[in-house]
Amino acid sequence: MLKTVLPAIAFILTLASCSSMKPLILNKQASAPANTHEKKEIKFLDISSDDNDNSKIQQSKRETRSSGAQSVKTENSDYSNSSANVEKASSLQFKYAQLMNTDVEQIQNIPLYQSIDDWYGTPYKYGGSTKYGIDCSAFVQSIFISAFGITLPRTAREQYNATRHISRTELQEGDLLFFNTQGGVSHVGIYLQNNKFVHASVGGVTITDMFEPYYVRHFIAAGRIDRKASAFQSSKASAAK
Repeated sequence: MLKTVLPAIAFILTLASCSSMKPLILNKQASAPANTHEKKEIKFLDISSDDNDNSKIQQSKRETRSSGAQSVKTENSDYSNSSANVEKASSLQFKYAQLMNTDVEQIQNIPLYQSIDDWYGTPYKYGGSTKYGIDCSAFVQSIFISAFGITLPRTAREQYNATRHISRTELQEGDLLFFNTQGGVSHVGIYLQNNKFVHASVGGVTITDMFEPYYVRHFIAAGRIDRKASAFQSSKASAAK
């Protein structure tokens, strides 16, 4: 009897001990993650440098827009002034700007171009000095009297001797150009601008490019009249008369 009962009691005790241990094992497994969990440190983004960069970028954009607007304003102002000058230009300025392939605004010495226009197209005549025919030196002499109030000698050679000789790189409006077309100083013209000069040639009073092959080959020198000294001498001569 005891042999039968003792194994049964031992089996019951075993079952009781296993069932009581299960919750403990489960509790340990459930609590393990809580004990092993690491606390994560909360980091805050440092945006101060980004803000500064963004501020600089925005400032740069504003400055660029401001600079661009100022540039456009200046360009528009220059364009407006140029347009206004063109609108105010006379037919005389348009005519000679076209003849010399230059801007209308460059035709500023109106008395000079009016004097030229009075003679423009006049036929050439050796020894002549009228609208029926005029030669190169008489034409230059007439222009200097009417445009500058200066009396020049009559012939090309005498006018050459009355000038201070200069380089072609120094040429200014109103300087003289001398050529050897018939031996010695035999032709003269008045420099204007943009490499153009006006003279009385075989085709009449006209404007020619000084770098045309014919005139390059026959060029002698450029000369400048001392206008103040010449005006003083002219006034003295007039007073003596």
